[in-house]
Amino acid sequence: MNPAALTNRGRMVIACPDQPGIISAVSTFFSGQGANIVHSDQHSTDYRQGVFFMRVEFDLPDLIGRGEALKQAFAPIAEQFQMSWRLTYAEIPKRMAIFVSKEDHCLLELLWQWRAGDLGGDIAMIISNHPDLKPHADQLGIPFHHVKLTKENRAEAEAQHLELLKDKVDLIILARYMQIVSPEFIAHYPNRIINIHHSFLPAFVGAKPYAQAYQRGVKLIGATAHYVTEELDAGPIIEQGVERVDHRSGVEDLKRIGRHVERLVLARAVAWHLEDRILVHGGKTVVFS
Repeated sequence: MNPAALTNRGRMVIACPDQPGIISAVSTFFSGQGANIVHSDQHSTDYRQGVFFMRVEFDLPDLIGRGEALKQAFAPIAEQFQMSWRLTYAEIPKRMAIFVSKEDHCLLELLWQWRAGDLGGDIAMIISNHPDLKPHADQLGIPFHHVKLTKENRAEAEAQHLELLKDKVDLIILARYMQIVSPEFIAHYPNRIINIHHSFLPAFVGAKPYAQAYQRGVKLIGATAHYVTEELDAGPIIEQGVERVDHRSGVEDLKRIGRHVERLVLARAVAWHLEDRILVHGGKTVVFS
């Protein structure tokens, strides 16, 4: 979207127990504030006793200047309907840190879309346990940090990661970062770390999923973008993609085909997070189009 179109554009995402009157109350509130709703999406897990989710995108003159007053005015409605909610400003880009190892395809897709203006947000830094991909960061003037990581220095390396990230990023992207992050690290960024796993989860978790897929003779391979949780490759799924293969496909063929799926799936998941389209509910996500 043209950056100028994001000026005074707000987004509110809501989750609450479903009951009559929620949409009416929210719409009436924005109308009363002089806002124009440009997009509205909602979903209920069960209208009788389920959870209601809503995403509203709206235009309001001097939104950032009026933001705190808007939040205070909405608070009684949120309390009435027991809402969990947040208000964000589309014109303030979210800041990303991209973690990589040696494979470059997911990183290059993100950089290409970002440079083309198709991926909102700002890339604050790239962090890697190897120096190999530094030239890609240098070419675009993005800070690159090589933090050597071994079994022996894992705690020290993660402490260095946290120091680099401190107060500088809103989202962390594991773009084929071939390391497991600790529960302590994850706790600093709940539902703000996106990983791309090179299989169609929940199949073939863990290491070497393409080799596992080859051994099973699969006819479809896939990739899964998900939020990172303490349980390996089991976080809430954001997006998935598949590609057909056949008996002629060896492990290297699966890897080659899979790279195309991985990079597009990850880029879509990142874009949706940056646009506040994802709500996490338990072990699942609601993703508004």
